Amino acid sequence: MLEFRAVTQNNSEIAENLAGVRERIARSAERAGRRDDEVTLVAVSKTFPVEAIRAAHEAGVRHFGENRVQEWEAKQQKLAGLAGTWHFIGHLQGNKARRAAHLFDRIDSIDDAGLARKLDSAAEAEGKRLPVLIEVHLGSEETKSGVGEQGVPALADSVRALMHLELRGLMAVPPYCEAPEGARPYFQRLRELREEVSRQIGSPLPVLSMGMSHDFEVAIEEGATEVRVGSALFGKRLPAT
Repeated sequence: MLEFRAVTQNNSEIAENLAGVRERIARSAERAGRRDDEVTLVAVSKTFPVEAIRAAHEAGVRHFGENRVQEWEAKQQKLAGLAGTWHFIGHLQGNKARRAAHLFDRIDSIDDAGLARKLDSAAEAEGKRLPVLIEVHLGSEETKSGVGEQGVPALADSVRALMHLELRGLMAVPPYCEAPEGARPYFQRLRELREEVSRQIGSPLPVLSMGMSHDFEVAIEEGATEVRVGSALFGKRLPAT
């Protein structure tokens, strides 16, 4: 049985937090000469219970991110009929590709061609074309997943060749920096890489998913079209036991 380890705030607190996050998004977009509606907020609901997801939905959130197939499978049964876009944002094992393709509207973390082929087959079985992002490993952290920068062009070509996947852009989780400004070079590099790959494949890649609760304002200034926000919206997660 899954245990959701989080300090969950009540509905009014989540609504208040959401208003604050949206204000920060708007200010960051303005500094970059952009509109706030160019940035999609993905609420990272991993480890938070269904009540928190419902509260965020009632406050206006429509995109949610989960990083474990089995956790979302358990939650989904209690959220039937809740309209939204459900993103898989964690490391996906190939043996869970079929379940992920069935459960999620988007897979934001493709990191190798073998996984892409399994998702393509699963999407075909589901009778849908599945939007996906390539996760890029920026930095040298061994614990982080994602394809290295040099492997992105080849992986993009592989994904583009699959009939039941729609390559929408790139995603990355840069190394953690105490000062949000420390993440700026990584965000800049992901934006540049997106532009390089887009030219290579001759097609736009509209999605640049980068920035989390700690540094999403810098990410927006550097071109993020999606930011993944968890603790700033829902509250603190407890360390695993």
